[in-house]
This record gives sequence, C-alpha cells and structure tokens, in this order.
Amino acid sequence: MSDLAARVGARRSYSRVTEAAPTHEELLTLVAAAGRVADHSALHPWRVIELRGDARLRLGRAFAKDAKARGSEAEKIATKPLRAPLLLAIVADRKKSSKVPGWEQDAVASGVAHILSLLLHDAGWGVIWRTGHQTRAKAVHQMHGLKKNERLLGWLYVGGIPAGSKEGHRKPLAAERFLSVLD
Repeated sequence: MSDLAARVGARRSYSRVTEAAPTHEELLTLVAAAGRVADHSALHPWRVIELRGDARLRLGRAFAKDAKARGSEAEKIATKPLRAPLLLAIVADRKKSSKVPGWEQDAVASGVAHILSLLLHDAGWGVIWRTGHQTRAKAVHQMHGLKKNERLLGWLYVGGIPAGSKEGHRKPLAAERFLSVLD
C-alpha cells in the first residue's frame, strides 16, 4: 500500500476539536491543491467560505432564525457553529453549460470538499463535514451571501486534534463488497 493510501485510510471525522486552527495562508495552499479535482470543462463550479470568530456567531443566529421558523428549539442550534474554531462553507457555484449538467458541477464541489478534508487531516487537523437542513435555509443562504445559482453543500468544521484521540483506529473497509468486475 502506498504512503498516500495509508494516510487516506487513516482518515476519520473528529466531532470534537481544540481551538487551534490552520491560518488563512495555510488554507490557500490546501484549497489550491483541492481545486485539482476532476472538473469537466474546467468550470470550477465551487467556492469555499472561511468562517471564524463572529462569523460563526452570525451563522448560529441564522440557524436559530431558521429553527424558530420551523418551530424547533433555537437556543441549542445557535451554538452548533461554535463547535470548531474554523468552519469552511462548501458552495456549489453552478455555471451555465450545455455540456456539464448541474449534478456534475455539484459533484465537483463535493470532490473539492472531500479532498480538502483529506488534506486538512494529512496536515494534522481534526475535520468533520456537517450538513443538514440548515444548508437549505433561506436565513443561512443570506448570511453566507449566496447567489441564486449557488447551493450550500455543508461545512467542514476544522480544529486541533484533542490529546488522546483515537487517530487511525478504524476498522478497515471490506473493499470486495464495493468493487466488482464486469465480464
């Protein structure tokens, strides 16, 4: 197994992280690398929005506004963006194209998010990709300043890995269940 395959195989999600986080400059390098994902017609139908500090509080207020509108508990949900010092909103930025359908552009944005999560993990950061109905909430879209052609796919919650975390202690995937050969 290659060193890269071993590192990717050790990836796991961290639901709890410390207050350490990569800098904006560190993120630029990782986002540039993640942007090398396969991209039909090189449309670059994605962008990443960095949320730190007060931006996370504003996101919590948008979560709460949406929760109230749906009749859910707003106080608890307002604290969810504070679970990590850095959130990276993953946005699918659909371009007009006769060759590349919207679903394929969303897949590119998802690919960027996943590669970015792998790169962050490899750089020693704890990461978890969080989604949910908030990604479709009007208040949340407005808070992020999304345009009509943009779709919020979720957030990478990023922070330091807590001491004592079970790094790489995952049961190996039974690949033979998912890989077949067409005769």
